[in-house]
Amino acid sequence: MAIATVNPATGQTLRTFEPYSEAAVEQRLARAEQTFAQYRLTDFGRRAQLMHRAAELLDADQETIARLMTTEMGKPLTAARAEAAKCAKAMRWYADRAPALLADEHPSAEDVADAGASRALVRYRPLGVVLAVMPWNFPLWQVVRFAAPALMAGNVGLLKHASNVPQTALYLEDLFRGAGFPDGCFQTLLIESSRVEAVLRDRRVAAATLTGSEGAGRSVASVAGDEVKKTVLELGGSDPFVVLPSADVAAAARTAVTARVQNNGQSCIAAKRFIVHQQVYGEFLEAFTARMRALRVGDPLREETEVGPLATAQGREELAELVADALALGATVECEAEVPEGLGAGWYHPPTVLSGITPQMRIHHEEAFGPVATLYRAEDLDHAVALANDTPFGLSSNVWTTDPEEQDRFIRDVQAGGVFFNGMTASHPALPFGGVRRSGYGRELSGHGIREFCNVTTVWIS
Repeated sequence: MAIATVNPATGQTLRTFEPYSEAAVEQRLARAEQTFAQYRLTDFGRRAQLMHRAAELLDADQETIARLMTTEMGKPLTAARAEAAKCAKAMRWYADRAPALLADEHPSAEDVADAGASRALVRYRPLGVVLAVMPWNFPLWQVVRFAAPALMAGNVGLLKHASNVPQTALYLEDLFRGAGFPDGCFQTLLIESSRVEAVLRDRRVAAATLTGSEGAGRSVASVAGDEVKKTVLELGGSDPFVVLPSADVAAAARTAVTARVQNNGQSCIAAKRFIVHQQVYGEFLEAFTARMRALRVGDPLREETEVGPLATAQGREELAELVADALALGATVECEAEVPEGLGAGWYHPPTVLSGITPQMRIHHEEAFGPVATLYRAEDLDHAVALANDTPFGLSSNVWTTDPEEQDRFIRDVQAGGVFFNGMTASHPALPFGGVRRSGYGRELSGHGIREFCNVTTVWIS
C-alpha cells in the first residue's frame, strides 16, 4: 500500500509520501537511543510540564486535526473533534497521575525481614525505545493512549502508523516536539509494513505495542518472541451486546445504534453481535431497526452526518463479502439505511441489521468492520452467555440487565477483557483496556498500561 492520504468520501488521492530511506530510519533509531539515555533521567515534574503543554497545543489545534483525520479516514467531523479532546484529556490524566502510578512499592517490614533484607522495594524504570505499530481507525487516540503513559514513564517512542494516515502521523511528531519534548522522544517512521520487522529486530528497540488486525499481531508477536522483546497487542473484536428482560429496552436500543456505528462501525470495541432474550426480542428489534434505518449517511465533513464512508475500498469490499455470504446462507436483512445519491466515488456502506445468523456464516466468526449488526434471539440466560462466548475474540462486552445475579454471572463467565453493564463499551484513561483470546494480550491505559513498558525492578538491601 502506498503511503498516501486518500479521501474516503471521494476516492481522491490528496497527498503521497516517499517512504523513508534506510539511512533516514537509521538516523531516527540512533536519535531515539541517544535521547532515551538522557530523557530517562528527567523527573516527573518536567515530564508533566511537557505533557501538559502537548495537551494545550492539541486543544488549540482541535479543529485542524479533526478535519485532517476526517479527510484521511472518513470519521464524522463531530467524532473527530471528540477524539482530539479525549487525547488531550488522557495526556493531562497521565501527567497528573504518573508519579503515584509509578511510585516505589514497599513490602511490609515483616516481609522485608523474612526476605533477609534490612530494606526492600520495587521501582518502575523505563525500558527504552518502544515501537508503536498503530491503525487508522482512531489515528490520534490509538497513538496517544500509548504515547502519554510511555513518555511519562521515561520511555521514548517510534511510531509506524497506518499508511493511509501519514499526515496525522507527522502531526503527532510535530505535536510532541512543539511541546518541548527533546528531539527524538517521539518520532514517526514513514515506512511500509514490510519494513517493520527490521526495525523491531534492531537492538535499540526494547519493546513494541500494536493495535490492528490479527494477522499483523501474529507477525509482530512472532518477531518479538524470536527477539525476546516485550509486546502488548490489542487486536480485533466481535463484542456481544446482550439485552435481558430486566433491561430498559428503549434505552438499550438507543445505545445499541451508537455502539454499532461509532466511527462508521470501524472500532474494535464496537458492539457487533446483538444477543436479545426472546421475551424482549420483538420490542428491541422494532426500536433498533427504526433507529438504524433513520441514520444520516453522508459527507463526513458535514455537521449533520452520523455515518460516513469506510476508510478504504478494501474494507468496504470485505464487509460486503461478509454480508453477501450471510445472505447466501439464509440470513435476513431486517433493515438498511439509505445511502443518498450524489456521494460520488466514496466508500460508503449502508448501516444494516441482519438476523437469522448461523455458525455456517463467516460473519458469525469474523469481525464485521463497518456498520453492519448481527441479531441473535437468546432462549434464556445460559443461551445468551453461550452466544456471547461463541467467538474467537474476547475484547469487551455489553450487557443490559438490572439483576445483580445476572450481572455476577456475566462477570464470572464472559470471556472478554471488559464487561459494561447498561451502557456501551468505551475507553477511559482510568480503566485498563485490552482483551483475551484472539483479541490480544497486555493492557493499555490506567496504571496497568503505564507499567507495561517498565522494568519492574526489585531492590534488596542487606
